[in-house]
Amino acid sequence: MTRYDVIVVGSGVAGSLVAHRLGRYGRRVLVLEAGAADPGDGAVDDPLTTYLAASGLVPGSALGARPEAPSPEVTDIVGADGTPGYRTAGHLHQDGPLPYASGYVRANGGTGNVWTGLAPRMLPEDFDTEAFGYGRRWPLGYEELEPSYRAAEEELGVAGDADEQREHVGLPLPDGYVFPMRPLPAARLDGVLAARLDGRRVTDPVARREVELRVVGTPHARNGVPDPRYDAGRGYVPRGRHGRPEPESRCVGNASCIPHCPSYAKYTPLKTQGRWSTGVILKDRSVVSRVLVDASGRATGVEYRSYDGRASVAHADVVVLAAHAVENARLLLLSGLAGRSGQVGRHLMDHPVLLTWGLLPEDAGPYRGPGSVSGFEGFRAGPARRVRAPFRVEFGTWGWVWAKGPVDTDVRHFLAERSLIGADLRKAVGDRIRRQFTLQFEMEQSADPANRVTLHPTERDPLGLPRPLVTYDLDTHVKEGMAAARAVSDQIFGLLGAEDHTDYTPAAAWPGRFEYGGRTYGYRGAGHAAGTHIMGDSPDTSVVDSWQRCWDHPGLYAVGCGSMPSVATSNPTLTMAALALRSAERVEADLASRDRPVPLAPPPTSPTASETSPTRGVPE
Repeated sequence: MTRYDVIVVGSGVAGSLVAHRLGRYGRRVLVLEAGAADPGDGAVDDPLTTYLAASGLVPGSALGARPEAPSPEVTDIVGADGTPGYRTAGHLHQDGPLPYASGYVRANGGTGNVWTGLAPRMLPEDFDTEAFGYGRRWPLGYEELEPSYRAAEEELGVAGDADEQREHVGLPLPDGYVFPMRPLPAARLDGVLAARLDGRRVTDPVARREVELRVVGTPHARNGVPDPRYDAGRGYVPRGRHGRPEPESRCVGNASCIPHCPSYAKYTPLKTQGRWSTGVILKDRSVVSRVLVDASGRATGVEYRSYDGRASVAHADVVVLAAHAVENARLLLLSGLAGRSGQVGRHLMDHPVLLTWGLLPEDAGPYRGPGSVSGFEGFRAGPARRVRAPFRVEFGTWGWVWAKGPVDTDVRHFLAERSLIGADLRKAVGDRIRRQFTLQFEMEQSADPANRVTLHPTERDPLGLPRPLVTYDLDTHVKEGMAAARAVSDQIFGLLGAEDHTDYTPAAAWPGRFEYGGRTYGYRGAGHAAGTHIMGDSPDTSVVDSWQRCWDHPGLYAVGCGSMPSVATSNPTLTMAALALRSAERVEADLASRDRPVPLAPPPTSPTASETSPTRGVPE
């Protein structure tokens, strides 16, 4: 049996970064991944080919999901008439009034392989929503996390406009700071919206105030043009497929970021893994079933199972859980650990996304480049969040794909409803697709102990472990935010002269559907699970401290979005990466303290006259 300095459970963004940073310090690190490192079984080791050959086209299909470590997919949730208005199947069971509408990927690299690549920071006020009368306060603030944000932007290779983020988002970036790469070029849709809407004002009917519209670029963890001013003029070299410097690796607009970037411009954890030291070992197809602790509660290792059910044990001085917010909570519950506060699994958050979609009078240029490049930032902050959830507005540049599905649905529409064929069909479909656009309102959801992950009392996975069970709902604060967002959307469509095609039917396509204030709303899940091992400044009310150390168990860390007390309005990957890097430094400091030699006092001797004189004294 080999002993390690650190065991990391999960090889996604957080786990890969922690392992990389500790490996740089010369630590022996074992990374245990439940999923497969490659599709295997004779499959072609190319994500896009694997995806296209799959029977069901969902993001995880590109990674060759394995039944022994199943991944929850959004297709596991189907809308239904009645109460509740949905049905679920698959790995993640649910019993809440509304569905937790997101999935996640259990494979090497995790969901970080199929994310959108958007990497904005949280705002300073996002770290204390208690000041606005809801949610929970972080045990650290923006200022404390800011150096780690910069480190994360270097590790992920973020492209953005620092001046724009200062002026139009309100981020207090350090003087002279620039992102590693210049911002990505604006999409055609961004230019159309900027020309029509910049400087115009819309009314937020919930907060009863006007908001000025301005198109602002979103930072991306995606290779663009390096900024020569970065790092005090040393610049930045983009990293390619295996994490090695590749100056020519750039985004070329493939528009397939989910599930796969063929040019390898988008950051994935595999790029970080390509830079791991030889002291970091990845063992895939290894499902951790229990964290081991000694009589004092200190973490000593883990028990894990291979796909044939065989159990093994690995030991280490530190165990880092980085297996996704749902799976981290599940593992703590399976282990019976960190239960003093009663908060394990509670406070499950996501970004419920309200979608509205329509047709512009002119060409929107869809399906060129990333799914979203820019958005409106004016609804994220300020006193309005006292009365309704804040939100970011992303411009969806991939037509109606998130709302209605792939372009096949447009073809079926004209075939079934207009009986068009041949040249008439091609012309109608082409005209419809080129004018499509979507507004994506990413809502903040606050920490609520009633939204939670527990262990299913009877359902087991293929290895005999209890499946996770989710209870989920949206509170009035979120619904008020959606009401404001829909009203804003109506005004924007009017200013654009756009045809509004938003329609949350049929029921089967919208499991996240509800009535509020006499209007029907539908939401999608953003895949941004958070809050299930929430951090705080007291072991009586939180699971981990500001370093993501479990209060109850020395040597045990739970890292990732599950530690976040608020999910705010920004895509959380960059914040998760910053927290992971910060925790890795704390792990290293703890290990270095362990390794430091204990000073020994000199052996006692019989004092001489000179040694006992007033001028000499006892050695300190």
